[in-house]
Formats: sequence, C-alpha cells, structure tokens
Amino acid sequence: MTQLTITNCRFFDSGSKAPCANLEIKNGKIIKIGGCGKKALPGKTLDAGGRMVAPGLIDVHIQGAGGADVLDGTTEALETISKTCARFGVSGFLATTVYRPGADNRHLEIAAGCSGADLGGARLLGIHLEGPFISPAKRGMIQPSCICEPSLKALNDIERLTRGTLRMMTIAPELDNSPEIIRRLADTGVIASFGHSAATYEQTLEGIEAGITHVTHLFNAMSSLHHRAPGPLLALADCPDVSAQIIADGVHLHPRIVKLAWDMFGPERCVAITDGMQAMGLPDGSYVYNGIAYKSENGAARYRDGTLIGTAVGLSELTLRLRIFSGCSPAEAINAASRNPARILGLAGSKGKIARGFDADLTLFERDGSVRAMMVGGNVKYLKQ
Repeated sequence: MTQLTITNCRFFDSGSKAPCANLEIKNGKIIKIGGCGKKALPGKTLDAGGRMVAPGLIDVHIQGAGGADVLDGTTEALETISKTCARFGVSGFLATTVYRPGADNRHLEIAAGCSGADLGGARLLGIHLEGPFISPAKRGMIQPSCICEPSLKALNDIERLTRGTLRMMTIAPELDNSPEIIRRLADTGVIASFGHSAATYEQTLEGIEAGITHVTHLFNAMSSLHHRAPGPLLALADCPDVSAQIIADGVHLHPRIVKLAWDMFGPERCVAITDGMQAMGLPDGSYVYNGIAYKSENGAARYRDGTLIGTAVGLSELTLRLRIFSGCSPAEAINAASRNPARILGLAGSKGKIARGFDADLTLFERDGSVRAMMVGGNVKYLKQ
C-alpha cells in the first residue's frame, strides 16, 4: 500500500503567488488536497519546497528516446524510452511507430505486451501507428515499405498484432477505401488522425464525416493553404470536435505558425507533442532510424537529405516554447500536454488533472521550467539529483 504526501507545493494553475498546499496520495490516487502545515499521512514525504506541481505530461506521438526506438522491438528499448520520458515530466506515452506490410512486425507485439506495464518511468498507454494508409506523396520520413493501400485485410493484421492496444492511427482520408477504415477505427474506439495526406478541403471534410477527430503534427506532411484550393487546414480547424498535435520546437513550425495554430484551434483542442526520436536525451550526433542514418543537431533530427523526421527535445521544454510562441498562459501550455491528451485518449476521468480520486501521475517543476520530479501512481520515477 503506497502512501505519499507531497508538501509545500504550488499548483500549476493557481498563479505564482498562490499559497502552498499538501497533496496526499494513497494506493496510486490523490485522496486529499490541503493547506501547508496539515499533518501528513504516515509513510513517505516529498517536500516540494514551493515548486509547481502539475499533472503528468502525456506524449501521444513519440517514436524513441535515450538511444532506443520502438522499432528496436525489445522490452529493453521501451524501458529506455520510458525512463527518458520521465526525465522530461512525461508520465504516459503512446509508442509511435509504423507497420510493415508483409514483413516483420515483432515490434508491435512487444509494444502491445508492454502496454500498461511498469517500465521504470512513464507508463506505455498504447500504440500510435503512423500509417500504413497514408499518401506516398506526403510520406515524409516514413519509408515506402511501411505504406500500403487501405484494406480491411491489413487492418485485421494490425489488430491481431496490437491486441487491443492500438489507440491512434494516422491516415490519409483521400485514399480509396480510407473512409471505410476510418469508420472501423471510430467504431472500435481507435482515434483516426488526419496526417501524411494530400487531401483536398472536400476530401478532408469527408474524412471528418467518416470519423476523423484528430490531426497528426499539424501543418507537417499535409497540403498547404491556398486561396483557391484551401486544402485540409480550414476543414480541420472549422470542426470543433477535431483536436490537433502541435510540435512547438520552432523548427517543425515557425514560432509565428505556432501562434496561428493556437489561435485557430484554441487551448482546448491543441495537443503538445514531441514527435521524439531516439536522439532525445542524447547529445548532438549521428544516429539510425528504420535502417537509415540521420543527424540530430540543436534538437532537430533530419535525414542526410535534409528531410525533417522528428525532435530531440523533451515535452517539458516544448511546453515552455509553446507558451512563449503562442502567448498562452503557463496553465494552458501544461493542459495542452496533460489534460487535452488525456481527454482525447478517453482518460479524462483519471488523468490530466489534480483532483481527488485522480491518478497520482504528477510532475514537479523547477522555477526555470525544468523537471524536478515525476511520479506515476504516486511512485517517484524520476528525481533530479
């Protein structure tokens, strides 16, 4: 039976001059919120020292970290990603990867088997597949061997491999048979996410009608806005039920575009992600993703031909940049990386909020925005030394 009291903490949404409080945790849940000086529960105590406490961050789009990748297909790789995520305040993540039609997909079976397990850091909440039903013209870093035409046969194989842990699939709605796949995803509780698509405005609307409710890395790997051919952006923004992933690193999106995205979709619909690569948490250098060499420099990962493939910047840092670039409040930036992803994953009743009865998935921030500690279910998974 786990018991922990976090003393002298300041809530992320209460302002810098708010009085300190205690959080009491038992059996993985927040059971009491009280003022400082209250008697703590028997058991462990963590003194926050007036630091800010926030819900644990949730990254719904991360491929690797700490030198490991989901494609490695080992439990050890997922443990490394989990522990690296913890350093950046992330308490839960979706293992983001690809499906290889007609080839070895052991990595999906491994990820499925580790979903929900204690990996030593952030909790693996399920799988996010980028593809395979995407446009070859907008594939970005995804290799042709990881793309196929939409079919129920391929989807059935994916469902067999992932065993109920598929939580999100990025799909291009303009492809033949895509609407049928989107409807199937929606009917089975999987988030159908628009992405890697050359869809027109009208085709995007058809995809939304079929069941698309989310957008993978907004602006990236999709057609641009044009005054005679508006493309997908306006269709997605005009639908209040569609949320959008934002990579606020200043590279995938220019800072002014981050603000535009925030203004278009609003604080309730923006979801901060990393699109993180194995180079996250490692020094600049050369690495290999899906058998192809890439270079990580200043937080951006690119193939040798210059194709941008992801970030090496942690989610805690990206929430800071989101606040700076968009002009949003600190609380709104944190919510974009915690409450909003919890909601789209159907976890709004247990994660993404500091309240009685909620999971004690929490991040403690230093005054400079870096991470002091992160815990999952009241168990400290990272503590800065």
